[in-house]
Amino acid sequence: MRTEGHTEGNTEGHDLRHHGDAEVRGDGSSLVDLAVNVRADTPPRWLRERVAVSLGALAAYPDGRAARAAVAARHGLPVERVLLTAGAAEAFVLLARALKVRRPVVVHPQFTEPEAALRDAGHAVDRVLLREEDGFRLDPAAVPDDADLVVIGNPTNPTSVLHPARAVRRLARPGRTLVVDEAFMDAVPGEREALAGATDVPGLVVLRSLTKTWGLAGLRIGYVLAAPETIAELERAQPLWPVSSPALAAAEACMGAQALAEAAHAAHRVAADRAHLVAGLEEFAADGLRVVGPADGPFVLVRAPRAAAVRQRLRTLGFAVRRGDTFPGLDEEWLRLAVRDRATVNRFLQALDQALALTRG
Repeated sequence: MRTEGHTEGNTEGHDLRHHGDAEVRGDGSSLVDLAVNVRADTPPRWLRERVAVSLGALAAYPDGRAARAAVAARHGLPVERVLLTAGAAEAFVLLARALKVRRPVVVHPQFTEPEAALRDAGHAVDRVLLREEDGFRLDPAAVPDDADLVVIGNPTNPTSVLHPARAVRRLARPGRTLVVDEAFMDAVPGEREALAGATDVPGLVVLRSLTKTWGLAGLRIGYVLAAPETIAELERAQPLWPVSSPALAAAEACMGAQALAEAAHAAHRVAADRAHLVAGLEEFAADGLRVVGPADGPFVLVRAPRAAAVRQRLRTLGFAVRRGDTFPGLDEEWLRLAVRDRATVNRFLQALDQALALTRG
């Protein structure tokens, strides 16, 4: 693990604005999508119906009080500790613009939007790079003591590593804002290692997204959990009515007992499908393919020889996967694969066998 300085002019070739949806644009309708980490069978009918009902009230300005209260109740928090946002991406922008920080540090490889938002707000960003030989696991001691803003994902995109809550807690200290991106935590059975709802960690800010498990990327809905004074500061930086009425209706619906039970069931299903995918991938070890494990998110990270050529070959065979070289700490040998149902995975593994033939012989 090492620390790396990073400024506006030092991106080292990493396209921080590249996201999985770019892999399926254009001819994406003909590709099986393993590039985007959104559940393929969502949103469910009952959620679509709740959103549809909300369309009858579009003439009125959005009122987020019910949705905010539902989120607070789901996590056992007062409403003053909750802020609804237009997806987690808006939360990263608010944090970058509203908080006064001197030395922000982002723990990589991880989702690149936090660093991009910090850079756009004029901050010079330091990186702590987790290493493959350490299993991309967090060592809290590697984060500089004078960092007053630290960002980490848990489970981390793209590595699928779930860091122990006790290790993440060690990053907290007075005078530091600790941002934990838990966008994929509801895909972890039992949400073990979650910090959402914790009030005993100084400076803790937890971000959650409803776009992954519920397939609402086009609706843009997420939320921030933090101390009331931090929430107030972020809220002042928001425009008026930042979350639409349909998104608020979705947020309230996803906090209900039925929805939480469905999400818990989906997390177990994802875990089983991920195990099937990993077992299939490990059959290609002789081809030099390596899987980062143990994986705990709805995606896995793999290293493969000639990965760029393999990715292009997979496209010709009908499958889109996420390139890894846009993540700081990774290079062109990495690919991220979203977990899909067993039938889709089996077809993908057959295509991967053909694509890896490029590296044989």
